[in-house]
Amino acid sequence: MQISSKNFSDQESIPHEFAFCLPDPESHVGLAQNRNPHLSWRGAPAGTTSFVLVCVDPDVPSKPDDVNQEGRVVPADLPRTDFYHWVLVDIPATLTEIEAGTDSDGVTTRGKDQTPGPGGSRRGLNDYTNWFAGDADMSGKYCGYDGPCPPWNDAIRHRYVFTVYALDIERCPVDGDFSGGDVLNAIAGHVLDQASITGTYSLNPDVPA
Repeated sequence: MQISSKNFSDQESIPHEFAFCLPDPESHVGLAQNRNPHLSWRGAPAGTTSFVLVCVDPDVPSKPDDVNQEGRVVPADLPRTDFYHWVLVDIPATLTEIEAGTDSDGVTTRGKDQTPGPGGSRRGLNDYTNWFAGDADMSGKYCGYDGPCPPWNDAIRHRYVFTVYALDIERCPVDGDFSGGDVLNAIAGHVLDQASITGTYSLNPDVPA
């Protein structure tokens, strides 16, 4: 399988349009357009009956001590963990392209709901659900796509890995409020092929593009 995007190339920067936050010279960050990027894929093997799409940032700091703190930097050698930004399951086998802005177009306070995504797919929870859990203004269930917003003082550029999985089952065996991790566990043994594209993003002006 092969996957591509009209909006960024593999290992290149994701435009601000497709991020949750963008740099602000006074407040460090501001809200961005938060549109999902365009993706298309081809070459799914015979027997594919549905697709799953997952976007994960594997570069999230494992400790919050320095995150977004004035006069401090999140060190490059800090151990990192996964943060899921987009989870779609039950994408029909006939759908091999998602247009920009069709799953997210703007920041939705308290999160988008679990109404169907592109092609009638089901939206899973992304990890902003946990990130905003203690925020009185932003807490809620964040479903579908919500884009990059790495710490503005992180010493590294974050990677955003978009992966499409071709499955031999029409329905992913998850229900309720399912996460990216739940989905990856559920599709084990059902993946016929997969393809990934990686974009990068930083809010730190001291980190080179």
